[in-house]
Amino acid sequence: MKIFVTRQIPGDHLKKLGEGGHEVTISEFDRPLTPEELLERAKGVDGLLSLLSDKIDGEVVDAIGPQLKVVSNYAVGFDNINIDELSDRGIVVTNTPSDEVNEAVAEHTWALILGLIRRIVEADEATRRGAYKGWEPDIFLGTSLKGKTLGIVGLGRIGKMVARRAKGYGMSVIYTKRTKDPESEKELGIEFNSLEELLKKSDVVTLHTPLTEETRHLISNAWPYGQKADTLAQMKKGSFLVNTSRGPVVREHDLVEALKSGHIKGAALDVFESEPNIDPELFGMPNVITTPHIASATTEARDEMGKLAVSGLLDVFSDKIPSNIVKKDVWQKRRK
Repeated sequence: MKIFVTRQIPGDHLKKLGEGGHEVTISEFDRPLTPEELLERAKGVDGLLSLLSDKIDGEVVDAIGPQLKVVSNYAVGFDNINIDELSDRGIVVTNTPSDEVNEAVAEHTWALILGLIRRIVEADEATRRGAYKGWEPDIFLGTSLKGKTLGIVGLGRIGKMVARRAKGYGMSVIYTKRTKDPESEKELGIEFNSLEELLKKSDVVTLHTPLTEETRHLISNAWPYGQKADTLAQMKKGSFLVNTSRGPVVREHDLVEALKSGHIKGAALDVFESEPNIDPELFGMPNVITTPHIASATTEARDEMGKLAVSGLLDVFSDKIPSNIVKKDVWQKRRK
């Protein structure tokens, strides 16, 4: 089988594809491919190993050809792929969820929370430029977590891991999701709230929801657009926002305005609305931390992602349903 990998990935798992007798081509560019480059290099392949920066829909796979059987997405999320259009064509899509990835994102979330409320990045920058002249009683005053409320939007596997860690800091934890989770409430000592209630009560709001049409611009000043409530205005005055989910869950321009007004005290973002483009005003704000979409960037997580991405391809080629298939009902009508 012919396989195209849209970008080199960490580790040596790609070797297994060649060892299995498959013809593997890896993009020579250490950057995201343009749509034209993707089509040029992927045309005629049986399998595609994609990254979250690759936009793949029915038109793209039609151009690749009717022999394409599987798209293995090197990511947990798959909002870069039109699952319905690929499923209609009998193309299997796999992704790379794992405890290693979930732990990495939960850890990064807490790194951002602590860095934000204790003003670590601000203090580091000031120290490096020589502003530190000795101990002072009122410089870089932060906020204590003990006794504060953490609001988790989206209580999936990552959200639960974040909740467990909150208890160690003496925080109360509330969450919101489509349906209540009584089992997690009992296990973790957390409480369900509506989104509106959660925003009003939380000192720190952390986002762990997938990107869907329902969650796009979930956090915004949406009144001019007529779709959702003004959720940024609903947030507790002086609260903090952390996003390690997907960038478009937050409308960046609205967040900038909320930060300027002082309603939101600070924000930490690992993802952005129009990656890799970022609202330049965020960079000038000392109460904002930005990291370049690295929440899952640990050696352990990347290794497991590579393992799962390769196994998804090999399983389909061996006529075995992958454990990490995104939409199971496509298996019965898959291309062979």
